[in-house]
Amino acid sequence: MSLTEDEDDAVSAEKGAAPPLSGLGGQELASLLASRLCHDFISPASAIMSGLDLLDDPQAQDMRDDAMTLIAGSARKLVDQLQFARVAFGGGGAESFSREELETLAQGVFAHHRGTLEWSMEPETVGKTGGRALVNLSALAAAALPMGGICRLSARAADGGLAITADCGGPRARLRPELSAGLNGQGPGEGLAGHWIQAAWTQALIIQAGGRISAESDTDRVVLTAWIPPEN
Repeated sequence: MSLTEDEDDAVSAEKGAAPPLSGLGGQELASLLASRLCHDFISPASAIMSGLDLLDDPQAQDMRDDAMTLIAGSARKLVDQLQFARVAFGGGGAESFSREELETLAQGVFAHHRGTLEWSMEPETVGKTGGRALVNLSALAAAALPMGGICRLSARAADGGLAITADCGGPRARLRPELSAGLNGQGPGEGLAGHWIQAAWTQALIIQAGGRISAESDTDRVVLTAWIPPEN
């Protein structure tokens, strides 16, 4: 039996708050990341199975069009999430990423959230760390707009490195407490480790590369900023 998002998060919280990423052992880090990925993938995969069940049900032949729409939309979501995870958590095996590749990944994230992404990237290509940072920040920005709105995500050359800004505005725009904790290099406290690991991973990725990251919140607005040093 699969867990719903709320049930899955509750289980994570009951097991105790995770320490900051630097305090995690390899197995615990792998477990948190694997749990997060499985949580993201199970919803569209289950929806695809539901659509296939409808197609096989002789009593539901009048719902074939609905079933095909469900399967197609869920397959698109699953592919978008897999492509995102490949770069965000693994780098995709590439040493650099083009402007077009990163925009496609970021727009794929926003396609399954309520907010809208306005993308602006000056360099034609960026290094591995910069690309991974951009993709991860796009996911955090999308999560900051639970009721919709606009995120203006920009990347430009600055101080020899890459400066990234995600300016998110919309109704009830906010960062969940566990996301703020992760971006500050803290454990999730009483928050949900399933959400925390995304922010903690992003913070560790940037800090370990010698960069910096910050988050500011105001009424209906969240601004995420990061700087990635030059990459050899």
